[in-house]
Amino acid sequence: MEDMELPQVISKIGEVLTGLGYSLKDAEQEVKNISMHIAEDNVTISKSSNAVLKETSLDVLKRRAKSDIIIQVWWNVNKETSNGHSISFILEAFDAYTNKRIATSTGTTKVTDESIPLLLERAVMENIKPFDEQMTNWYDNQKKNGREIVLTIRCWDNWEKDLETEYNNCELIDCIQEWLFEHTVNGMFNLTDGTESFAQFEQVRIPLFNEQGRAMDARAFVGELRRFLQKVPYSITSKVMVRGLGEAILVLGEK
Repeated sequence: MEDMELPQVISKIGEVLTGLGYSLKDAEQEVKNISMHIAEDNVTISKSSNAVLKETSLDVLKRRAKSDIIIQVWWNVNKETSNGHSISFILEAFDAYTNKRIATSTGTTKVTDESIPLLLERAVMENIKPFDEQMTNWYDNQKKNGREIVLTIRCWDNWEKDLETEYNNCELIDCIQEWLFEHTVNGMFNLTDGTESFAQFEQVRIPLFNEQGRAMDARAFVGELRRFLQKVPYSITSKVMVRGLGEAILVLGEK
């Protein structure tokens, strides 16, 4: 917030990426937007009873900017001579679902007396092609192998059943794994930890889009599992909770 060059740098790099076809959100504007929504919600009341909007502590915690990919930029000004300077920079992209690095571009510019934003724009333009290719390869991989999410299964402590309860001679955890095998891309997922009341699946590869052509995220995918478990012979009521875009928790037993 105190760096006068940062907004100019972000604007220049945003201009370059937008020109390549990327749809961008500005993190600062997202934070301001969230703050504005909170302020509006705090003064919203019912006309008939003066009731206020209900909001749990978890709701407040989850008010944060959400994006598929987070792009970060770092740079350092190198004082080369009395007549000019050069810029060393790193442009990185991270998958917001998994926090994995998916693209990187680095470089150092020639010595010049140009302003830092213009110098960075030129440096990014000269080195953007490998970055763009890495991003394209990542997206192609998502289309082929699915989006990676984390799925956690929990049980409410007052539920009389657990993941070892049998349905048609098959334990519930095995029934869930069979459903995952049928609905993940190429049946790709790993059960990394589990007990009779807890199971964690990682590297769960979900389709980018559902059968209706709508974008699929962790909540939408696990919502389909919730509806499956509502049916006979399971008849299990459950609650879906999410952590960001890439992790969903299904709690069995009640809402």
